Amino acid sequence: MRRSAAVDPSKDAKNQALVNEVKGKGAFFEVSRNGKVLGKINFNLYWDTTPYTCANFAHLCTKKEGEGYKKAPFHRVIPEFMLQGGDFTNHNGTGGVSIYGAKFTDENFKRRHTKPGLLSMANAGPNTNGSQFFVTTIVTGWLDGKHVVFGEVADEASMKVVKTIESYGSGSGKTNGTIIISDCGLL
Repeated sequence: MRRSAAVDPSKDAKNQALVNEVKGKGAFFEVSRNGKVLGKINFNLYWDTTPYTCANFAHLCTKKEGEGYKKAPFHRVIPEFMLQGGDFTNHNGTGGVSIYGAKFTDENFKRRHTKPGLLSMANAGPNTNGSQFFVTTIVTGWLDGKHVVFGEVADEASMKVVKTIESYGSGSGKTNGTIIISDCGLL
């Protein structure tokens, strides 16, 4: 089966309008485990270096269930590594789509995985960004040049929620309980 080519969002003027609609905003997730709210994670987005990647994330935070992050799971959580989510189509790490089409190109690798709490695109190789993302829980320098860093956890209270989610992970990534983004939006 042939993979469709990734879209370069910077090559289409209509995508600049998508960036302009949300530029400068942060985002949030309210996260629940087995129906009980764990808390809220606020994100600062790196609009200065990754505007198209940020716009993709921001718009997906505003869409309804099934079309964006609302009710999507954290399907993979590995302690001392990261929390992965954003597959709102298959809910298992095999799906998801971007606002630009199925996949879009790596915007750049200017930011590095230098600290816990970074927000980065999950992918299946070069130029395969969709909707899936991960939040680091440690420094993950081996991912530099492979995954686009486009934001960070905004505050200490949010990082506590990240650490709580991390505590429900496992070495295989399987979570103890169902962990979902029960609500999301822009700040």
